[in-house]
Amino acid sequence: MSTGELLVLGAVAGLTIYLGLPIGRVKDPSVPFRSFLNATAIGILLFLLWDVLTNGIAPVSKALDMAADHHGSWARFAGLAGVFGLALAVGLLSLVYYDRWLARRAQRHPVGPGAAVPAALRSGPVARLSDAQRLSLFIALGIGFHNLSEGLAIGQSAAKGEVSLALLLIIGFGLHNATEGFGIIGPMTADAEIPTWGFLALMGLIGGGPTFVGTLIGHSFQNDTMFLGFLALAAGSILYVVIELLHVARKLGYKELVAWGILLGLLAGFATDLVLTAAGV
Repeated sequence: MSTGELLVLGAVAGLTIYLGLPIGRVKDPSVPFRSFLNATAIGILLFLLWDVLTNGIAPVSKALDMAADHHGSWARFAGLAGVFGLALAVGLLSLVYYDRWLARRAQRHPVGPGAAVPAALRSGPVARLSDAQRLSLFIALGIGFHNLSEGLAIGQSAAKGEVSLALLLIIGFGLHNATEGFGIIGPMTADAEIPTWGFLALMGLIGGGPTFVGTLIGHSFQNDTMFLGFLALAAGSILYVVIELLHVARKLGYKELVAWGILLGLLAGFATDLVLTAAGV
């Protein structure tokens, strides 16, 4: 497989995320439908959280076992554990404090008839988004970090000459990413404003594009520390949006539908992961 063919397939694996995004354009969805779709997004993200935490902590556990058996360095274990903890904290707390900063900024600059400066002129592009769109952006960022690590796995497999494994990874990640579009548009189903095609295209690029970037990087060199750092960043940001989506689910109600939606999302995540399990990854 040539480098060009590998990169094209890596891009395809990431951009299958666009398959679920058009649902965000459904006009006037009923409250039960919005509640169910939001819950499905929670289920998918809960699976992703489990997935990235499991894969992210694996190098740390391996380094610990090697150090305990006197086949590795305690300093390496401490370094990997530190990177994992720091990246997890940054992924979670950066979004928490950024969202709080936006709320305080809005309080300092109220919008109304007496406001001297239009909000569009005193706020950045992220601040001008609705709460639901901003949450969707955070979800896309978290998924993007996750997909960057997936691209690294594809590129590293190809670099080692394991072409069949790289192809299985591309197929598995492609199926897996197809469900992630639903996770991105979940918050917007509870929003009165229908997202534009341009906004959906941007969210798909943020969430799916890193698979291509990761494939390119992984084909060039390997670095376990960078790999687990991106996974921990993804875990922190995904944890934040899961908390926010649970708050949305509580407001929408329909507890039974929420339970079914979360179950469906979890099962969809595990189902697409079976291809990767079959590949021995």
